[in-house]
Amino acid sequence: MTTTPEHIVKAYDEDLQQLNTLVSRMGGLAESQLNASVDAVARRDNALAEKVMEKDLEIDKLQHEIEAMVVRTLALRQPMANDLRFTIAILKTASDIERIGDHAKNIAKRAVALNSIPQIAATKGIVQMTRLVQTVLKDVLDAYLKDDVELAKAVWRADEEVDTLYNSLFRELLTYMMEDPRQISPCTHLLFIAKNLERIGDHATNIAETIHYQVTGEELGGDRPKDDSTNYEVVVPEQSSRA
Repeated sequence: MTTTPEHIVKAYDEDLQQLNTLVSRMGGLAESQLNASVDAVARRDNALAEKVMEKDLEIDKLQHEIEAMVVRTLALRQPMANDLRFTIAILKTASDIERIGDHAKNIAKRAVALNSIPQIAATKGIVQMTRLVQTVLKDVLDAYLKDDVELAKAVWRADEEVDTLYNSLFRELLTYMMEDPRQISPCTHLLFIAKNLERIGDHATNIAETIHYQVTGEELGGDRPKDDSTNYEVVVPEQSSRA
């Protein structure tokens, strides 16, 4: 039986450890970016929003570094079976984290736009959705660091709740706009913020699926839980009860 030279195994393990360190740093930055962007919305803080937009470059640089290192590892170490699966999982996870960073930057952009117009009463829905997405992101990053399949499954199942909150918020904001045209501009920005939060939830779910496959070698069974009906939903204003 052919055996892999010990120095090659050690070199691959060192590469894998370095890659996981980079992904961990990237995930921490993305989580921080999300928290800062929603704080910028809540506090109407333009300076904080600008910092979020500027800091997005750090996440992009880390992704490029990970991609380059994965390519080098594949070329030099030629990992097989489980090792190859782990390496590809790192690449996929980094891609999802980069997109999460992009959505946090988009929320920061909307914060700046909202700050230029009169403030409207914050809806409970967007606060609730924000907290859930923050929890989902934290949990999936923890699951990645610990190879925790059960926690990854919990994140995967939570995506349906994120979508339910988004659908409810979508209808609520449309109602505000129909009742008072002056609310169209701020509500539109809030809708885009909610959509970015929903997409962050989707990418967290992607990472959960990747974790499950990385650890078990199997895809998560069953249909992916999705409850976003806003792409095809038509909202019709209620008819007035007056004659």
